[in-house]
Amino acid sequence: MPDSTLLTWLLFATHAGLQLLFIVRALLRPHREPASRLAWVLVIALTPVVGVISYVLFGEVNLGRARVERLRAAFAALPPAGEVAGAGAEAAIPDRFVPLFRVGQSVSHYLPVGGNRASLLPDSAAAIEAMVADIDAARTSVHVLFYIWLADGNGLKVVEALKRAAARGVTCRAMADDLGSRALIRSPHWRDMAAAGVRLAAALPIGNPLLRPFKGRIDMRNHRKIVVIDNAVTYCGSQNCADAAFAVKARFAPWVDIMARFEGPVVRQNQHLFASNWMAQSPENLSPLFAEPLPPAEPGFVAQVIGSGAGVRYSAMPETFVALMNAARRELVITTPYYVPDEPIQAALCASARRGVATTIVFPRRNDSWIVAAASRSYYRELMEAGVEIREYVGGLLHAKTLTLDGTTALIGSANMDRRSFELNAENNILLHDEAFTRVLRARQQVFLDAALPLDVADVTKLSRRRQLWNNTIAMLGPVL
Repeated sequence: MPDSTLLTWLLFATHAGLQLLFIVRALLRPHREPASRLAWVLVIALTPVVGVISYVLFGEVNLGRARVERLRAAFAALPPAGEVAGAGAEAAIPDRFVPLFRVGQSVSHYLPVGGNRASLLPDSAAAIEAMVADIDAARTSVHVLFYIWLADGNGLKVVEALKRAAARGVTCRAMADDLGSRALIRSPHWRDMAAAGVRLAAALPIGNPLLRPFKGRIDMRNHRKIVVIDNAVTYCGSQNCADAAFAVKARFAPWVDIMARFEGPVVRQNQHLFASNWMAQSPENLSPLFAEPLPPAEPGFVAQVIGSGAGVRYSAMPETFVALMNAARRELVITTPYYVPDEPIQAALCASARRGVATTIVFPRRNDSWIVAAASRSYYRELMEAGVEIREYVGGLLHAKTLTLDGTTALIGSANMDRRSFELNAENNILLHDEAFTRVLRARQQVFLDAALPLDVADVTKLSRRRQLWNNTIAMLGPVL
């Protein structure tokens, strides 16, 4: 046999062996839906070279061993999550809602705690103004964490407020995701904050992009938005530290977000979540923050922080969403910019409508991700045939992630209803039971509803075969995207 023929067969055998190896690995990987296994097997088998490389880069939920060890060490050094905000208040929750908070507790171990108060900020600019005012009034500490932090009007207002606070002796710690906020982190503004005395950290640093895949997936990001001031005030919602004009994706602007300001024991839970992130990237121990006594109890509602991510248990956010959907008896209203559900979430939404719950979900008309837009629309027909009302917001990119059920219970935070939030990103949300605040949040949802176009089954069926084929193909590949 000529040498060239032998070499060809050796290369073929090596390549086939690698394909088989990665197909077996995809099939044996734990915590993976059958649809995801099938999608990866097809990608590896049908596009051999590209498929294997894609699997190496994106095929597994791999935060990286060193990162996981640092995160575990941070939690071990901090007080237990169930103890940082005082005694639980499960007895104050109606029986039918207790399981919702138990699901939340199973995610990050924070108890449902009473005595909380909240206000919903009118818009993005007002939210930043409120944060700046609280930072300017801070006496002891300011902690901020954002996925995207831009050097624009709002972003620089927070930068300057942190510098002012540090100058008067307030301990300021600022963290931003190393990918989402890469421009700011590599700018003079970041260095100016450090020079002013602000303690800085980059969340999930990328390092050398060529070596990153060997240490963990590059696209596993810290998507959280957390602000904690003086251990007494916290902010939670969908808003990044940026203008609504959102210069990095200005053609989709304005970005329509939602942010709430909380006081009460739930603040300590958000502080604990921030501290775990900080200590996973910094040698500084923030445990002394939790030695401060809790303030005297005040009237307020029951709330609970739910911090999900690759460092906690599998399927945390999908189970939370499904539990909330299944608890609805009268009304369920959801806003989310990104909808690429797993099967249980799609089934729970359909079941909600079929049992007579007025179920409404609002998406943006124009999405900044063409992949997500195509995948989302492939699910519309099944939802509408089940009785779910779908509307598409036309006043910009609706980025608010909210859920209200039966006018009494709400979820607000950073998590989308897509596989990235379910499996890859670190997210933070607050679950609460309170008629007054839920009514306020539901009124904001109504503003979004009134600015959205209602769709019906005809809007989907009239799409061209080519468009339907495209949407369904992208959705089929959702588990690998």
